[in-house]
Amino acid sequence: MRTKHLVGGVQRTAGLAIALLMTTLFAPMAWASSGGGGEWLDLTHSGVGYVALVIFVLAYTLVMLEEKLHLRKSKPVLVAAGIIWGMLGFVYSQNGMSDVAEMAFKHNLLEYAELLLFLLVAMTYINAMEERSLFDALRAWMVSRGFSLRQVFWLSGILAFFISPVADNLTTALLMCAVVMKVGGENHRFITLSCINIVVAANAGGAFSPFGDITTLMVWQKGIVPFVEFFDLFVPSAVNFLVPAFIMSFFIGNERPAAMSERVYMRRGAKRIVGLFLLTIASAVMAHSFLGMPPVLGMMTGLGLLQFFGYFLRKTFNHSVEKAKALAEARQDQERLKYLGNVVPFDVFSRVARAEWDTLLFFYGVVLCVGGLGFMGYLTLVSEAMYTHWDPTYANIAVGVLSAIVDNIPVMFAVLTMNPDMALGQWLLVTLTAGVGGSMLSIGSAAGVALMGQARGIYTFGAHLKWTPVIALGYVASILVHLWINSGTF
Repeated sequence: MRTKHLVGGVQRTAGLAIALLMTTLFAPMAWASSGGGGEWLDLTHSGVGYVALVIFVLAYTLVMLEEKLHLRKSKPVLVAAGIIWGMLGFVYSQNGMSDVAEMAFKHNLLEYAELLLFLLVAMTYINAMEERSLFDALRAWMVSRGFSLRQVFWLSGILAFFISPVADNLTTALLMCAVVMKVGGENHRFITLSCINIVVAANAGGAFSPFGDITTLMVWQKGIVPFVEFFDLFVPSAVNFLVPAFIMSFFIGNERPAAMSERVYMRRGAKRIVGLFLLTIASAVMAHSFLGMPPVLGMMTGLGLLQFFGYFLRKTFNHSVEKAKALAEARQDQERLKYLGNVVPFDVFSRVARAEWDTLLFFYGVVLCVGGLGFMGYLTLVSEAMYTHWDPTYANIAVGVLSAIVDNIPVMFAVLTMNPDMALGQWLLVTLTAGVGGSMLSIGSAAGVALMGQARGIYTFGAHLKWTPVIALGYVASILVHLWINSGTF
């Protein structure tokens, strides 16, 4: 009997503890203020909100420790996103507003779906070009031209800076990183510094074009900054890229890759795939600019074109190989004949399968985590505090620093939602800082996250963090240049 009473006491104590825990977490819902005409709950001062912040910080800490723990970065943010939105669903259902939470979740999921499909198409094209030996041929061309590693460092950075305004910073970074990895080989120091340089250059290049980054698109679509005014940021963006690149270049030797006479055959259709890729990028830009549709429409159409071209390559494979063998035999080119004996048909779905899925799933976790915190009211709270109590210049500079930690899309969305009364120069400043601020950390931009997946184990969060002070120097320099040359817009 004493045992029974003891067990009963333990059960009652456990039940009381659970009840107290639930009260601590969810009782504040009774006095949580409503916003937007009662359409959402302010959870910023509730137990649920505090728990969500702790979970998010813990998840991002594990992401930052990926190199030490050997834990893929997608795992912690996927779990964190599930817990945060699970708590939101519970709270809103208890308040009879489950449909509001559902719509908010679907809104964030739609944003991720557009990003997922865009990235998937970009990665598929990059993988297709790699499979067709395009990057091997480009590496061989660079070596045959006598470029040193330092020259390749500068060439890849400059190309990233000027391609990203058209092809978006993520696609540009993936393309240049593939080339750098082919050229660098086992020189991990060169690859690391080049990846950092590419991330900085791609983000800087995307900051002065309405099509270069999602944040610039958001500002342009809102009608706050006219199309041509974005190009006032060209010089500040160039400074942001050149300052850290100049410093990092001194830590790269002038040695040349060992393979000086490597002969590489591009597989059939390589150049046409490049053409299709450019057409796909143009389609994405036109879909947004002229049709008012999301850029992913053009990207997915481009994937369909690649599939049709893959079908053509497979149907004409045998005929093309026999024709090439006959030509090689006539020229007595034994190396070419040996190469043709190993050629296999093109398979577009194998290229899709080789996409960096850890990176794609990581984006899901980030978008949903940040979206959940924003739905609780934290992003609005931060924006209100910054633009109410700070000078707009300092607030806009802080936005860039914040975008290095939290994705710049929700940060810019929060700023646009607040719509503070600022001069054109201040809106250009926040566009610049939100675009280039993410370069200070590898997880601060889509380009950095993607390259951590592409150059896994070489370009890491810790490797990038070592050069953050140098990148921050370029960040400060670009702001000072903007305040100087565009002073008339303030």
